[in-house]
Amino acid sequence: MVVGRDHPRAAGAAGPTVVASRSRLYPGTAGDLGWRVGASGFRIVLSPGLPDVVRAELAPDVEGLLAAHGLKTGDVTRWVVHAGGPRILDAVEGALGLPPEALATSRASLAAVGNLSSASVLDVLDRTLAAGTPPGSPGVVLAFGPGVSAEVVLLRWSTGG
Repeated sequence: MVVGRDHPRAAGAAGPTVVASRSRLYPGTAGDLGWRVGASGFRIVLSPGLPDVVRAELAPDVEGLLAAHGLKTGDVTRWVVHAGGPRILDAVEGALGLPPEALATSRASLAAVGNLSSASVLDVLDRTLAAGTPPGSPGVVLAFGPGVSAEVVLLRWSTGG
C-alpha cells in the first residue's frame, strides 16, 4: 500500500515510504518517445535509439539521487523499473551496472502483461510489494515518459506496526 503520511491507513502500515524523487527531461529527445494523436486515435512513438538515450543519460540521475542520501546502486534491494521492453530493461541494467536478477520483477511483469505504458511501473510495484522486501531497505522506482523523461523515486521499506 502506498499512501500519503496523513492518510488514515498510513498509521502502522508496512510498506514503502517515499524518501526523495528526481525528474529529468533529456534534451533533444522529443522524437524518441511519446504519442501522436491522429484521426484514428493515439499512436505510440518509440525510437530505435531510445535504449541508447537511457544508457547514456540515466546513471547520473539515479546515482546523484542515491548519493544525496548516502547510498550507491549496490545498496538498493528492490528495483521497480517501468517494463517498457527488453531493450529498455537491458539499457537500465547496463547503465547502472545492475546484476540480471535486479530487474527480474520488471521482466516478469513484461512477460506476463506486456508493456502497459505508464501503468507498467505500477504493475511492477504491485509485484514487488507482493514478494516482500527487507524492512528498512532502500528501493528505487524508475519510470520513463514522453520526450524522453525519467522519474526516479527513492523508497525505504518500513516494518509497520
